[in-house]
Amino acid sequence: MSENIAIHWFRKDLRLADNPALSQASQADKTITIFIHDEKSPIGAASKLWLHHSLKSLNKSLNNKLNFYIGEPLEIIKKLVKENNITDFYWNRCYDKYSIDRDTQIKQFLQEQNINVKSFNGSLLIEPWQCKKDDGTHYKVYTPFYKELIKIRKYRSNIAQPSFNNLVKLDSFNCIDSLKLLEPKHSWQNIIKQWRIGEESASKILEDFLADKVKNYKTARDYMSLDATSALSPYLHFGEISPNQIFNAVQSLDVIGSNEEHFIKELVWRDFSYYQLYYYPELHNKNINQKFDNFEWDNNPAILKKWQEGQTGIPIVDAGMRELWQTGYMHNRVRMIVASFLIKNCLIHWKYGEKWFFDTLFDADFASNNTNWQWVAGCGLDAAPYFRIFNPVLQSEKFEAYDYIRKYVPEIAKLPNKFLVKPWEASENILNDANITLNKDYPRPIVDLKGSRNKALELHRKIK
Repeated sequence: MSENIAIHWFRKDLRLADNPALSQASQADKTITIFIHDEKSPIGAASKLWLHHSLKSLNKSLNNKLNFYIGEPLEIIKKLVKENNITDFYWNRCYDKYSIDRDTQIKQFLQEQNINVKSFNGSLLIEPWQCKKDDGTHYKVYTPFYKELIKIRKYRSNIAQPSFNNLVKLDSFNCIDSLKLLEPKHSWQNIIKQWRIGEESASKILEDFLADKVKNYKTARDYMSLDATSALSPYLHFGEISPNQIFNAVQSLDVIGSNEEHFIKELVWRDFSYYQLYYYPELHNKNINQKFDNFEWDNNPAILKKWQEGQTGIPIVDAGMRELWQTGYMHNRVRMIVASFLIKNCLIHWKYGEKWFFDTLFDADFASNNTNWQWVAGCGLDAAPYFRIFNPVLQSEKFEAYDYIRKYVPEIAKLPNKFLVKPWEASENILNDANITLNKDYPRPIVDLKGSRNKALELHRKIK
């Protein structure tokens, strides 16, 4: 009797536990685990670095039996199937158009070879096509989507980590360095040391968050100077932990109040992002609300560069952009502030900001990043209304961003709180006491907040 030889193709599911496709593959007589660096699949420079270290961690968990490849997935898979008498092939699904088209082609080839091929949901709480309105159309507003998902989602217990004794290391594999994921142009290597990467770390971070920080999550998460968020987004993005594991962990708490429920809503918002990507596959380069195609952008490259460098003269914006460059991460409230400033005060198209975030964030998720930028711009599903323009000064005061600003904009740290958030209003005496000369030690604002707000509102009214 011939033996079953299965391949599990790791993609955005870099974990052993609660991995439905891997669990299925592990039941074969022999299991081959592979990772293919598909250079056509979008990934930013910062994400490449995280991916490198995540793969190293995963490979260690697999007793160094993860097989690495780089190139065209279909051609690599054809060769693997031919050389290894593969009988079964499994993966967890991706939801962007490129991946769907690629996977459809690969599945067709495998079926033609009489290979048992099956894909699974390993990345979302529910499949996009499972959540629809009574009339069969998809949801365009988050709240009813959230309610429907919670209502129809069936409980799935976490899948146990397979106990491998049948893993196969192939002779044709490449070493991880051959994937060329390490980016030399930025000091990413020093930045990555600030993070604990891998499945074990993700589980510990969730455990610590639910033991303490979740109790004040609903209000505390907006305060930049507090360590009050879960910071699980990069782990979710690379699949070092599954949304199902997080959902189940919250549901198992002794008490589930408004804070825990709000955390679940944030998790479901991630699903809503993938939902949008599935039904609007051009989400990354087209406005969902096509009225915005006629918006009159300035797209000033000098202004964009100042924003990227954290030299706008608006302290909370500069703090956020510097946090991003120094850590590969940015506080969620600050992400909304810097995005609103770029789009609505600087009149720069959201795609420029999205591309910068995608290249510099460790958690640069294709679905979430595009969805959130369109949300701020006002052109996405259930987006912020056009007249909602974050006032960075008021946001700084409301959420007491003083320590946060002092950490990332140290050149103005000596200013009193009142003027720390708006140094351009400080008197010469106050500036002198803090050893600051504007436009020398720290720039004046690159735009007038009130004037730019009024201009944005005027331009938005034209396309209503």
